[in-house]
Amino acid sequence: MRGRALLVIRSRAKTPCGGARQHDKAAAMQTRRTVIQSLLAGGLSACCMVSFAADFGTVDVQQGQAMARQGALLLDVREQSEYDAGHAPGSTLIPLGQLKNRLGEIGAHQNKPVVVICRSGNRSAQASGILAQQGFRNVHNVQGGMLAWEKAGLPVEKK
Repeated sequence: MRGRALLVIRSRAKTPCGGARQHDKAAAMQTRRTVIQSLLAGGLSACCMVSFAADFGTVDVQQGQAMARQGALLLDVREQSEYDAGHAPGSTLIPLGQLKNRLGEIGAHQNKPVVVICRSGNRSAQASGILAQQGFRNVHNVQGGMLAWEKAGLPVEKK
């Protein structure tokens, strides 16, 4: 299944996030940049709603496992402690907060399949959007993440 999310930044009037209906385009653009940076850093203010503009697919855990077995990069975007507690065999760890700075490590996969997984599917959807925006052409988010992976009885490695 292919999904297309739209970048939406909405601010309620008179909120600290968006100000009282700014008319200055430069200030509005700076506000948008700040909100996006906050999201990437993991601290999105509750007064704003943001989703990424990107084109990426969604796969279930069985499809994700099959793609990985066929040579797709299986990218885990959780934190190190989560990864150590249990991860899909053969997965590569790059936490979401480090992804943009570490794209060079996976650049060889820009035109190859990349399957992205996290705990529940939310961070991996964000990471999938980032990858698609950065020119990765064949990106797939694992629906349900490691929770669904384990529920399906698929193999898990622990450090």
